[in-house]
Amino acid sequence: MRDTPAQAPPKPPVTCWFAGLTTLDVIHRSAVRPGRNEKVTAVRQDVSAGGPAANAAVIAATLGARALLISAMGTGPVGSAARGDLEHHGVEIHDTARGREIPVAVSAVMVDDETGDRSVVSPDATLTNGLDVTAAELDTLPRPDVVLLDGHHPDLARSVLAYALALEPRPLIVLDAGRWRPVFADLLGSADVAARSADFRAPEDAAQSRAVVTTHGPDPVTWCDKDGRHGSTDVPEVVVRDTLGAGDAFHGALSVALAQGAGLEAAVEEGVRVASIRVQHIGPRSWLEYVPCA
Repeated sequence: MRDTPAQAPPKPPVTCWFAGLTTLDVIHRSAVRPGRNEKVTAVRQDVSAGGPAANAAVIAATLGARALLISAMGTGPVGSAARGDLEHHGVEIHDTARGREIPVAVSAVMVDDETGDRSVVSPDATLTNGLDVTAAELDTLPRPDVVLLDGHHPDLARSVLAYALALEPRPLIVLDAGRWRPVFADLLGSADVAARSADFRAPEDAAQSRAVVTTHGPDPVTWCDKDGRHGSTDVPEVVVRDTLGAGDAFHGALSVALAQGAGLEAAVEEGVRVASIRVQHIGPRSWLEYVPCA
């Protein structure tokens, strides 16, 4: 009788840290854009957690990673609502508010029903500046393979970066650099990958990350790795129905791929794949069911 070969045990999921902003997004989809002092009726409303780090963590959890969000939420009603959405989608949370009630940003989002373009008004992290995290707290968390920083809480970003740089083995550091923030002057030089939008403008004397990825909306994503290799990745033509969080989807997928050992080009391709799925579906979370199947 032939012995059945033993199967190798499944690999544990990679662990990704996402340090930065959490908001509560109130999203209205409208067929018309209101004029000055005008009211319009929305065709759809959604409420979900938002923020670059929080949204990227949701994507990472959907892709099978252990996604840990390091952010400020507190015990108030807004933070609790955001927490409920994130935990429902598999995100683990380390709350730097430490059980206090704090003001958490509520973002007003409008999505154009015809084009899928979004407009956002938000106080971002300005309501909760100064919330930091200690090395002793971070010691209690699972060791990361990748750490993404969005720069919205500067003290938090600096502390998480310093901690990550001291770990052995050192995790990869990814920056979500959608728009320039002064804290990036302290982060860029230590970043393995800066994932930038085409609108990102750094001062001429700013340090450079080891690798750079630049998104250009529907145009190809350009990249340059730490060895000087560079190229571009085409974005597929799809019917765009909702662009809210498309960049966060890209960053979450990019981070998971890098954590799994992919090279930069392959990680960019994965980010493009996931972001392209996101924009084809209406609503902040309905599209997630299509991600693993693609």
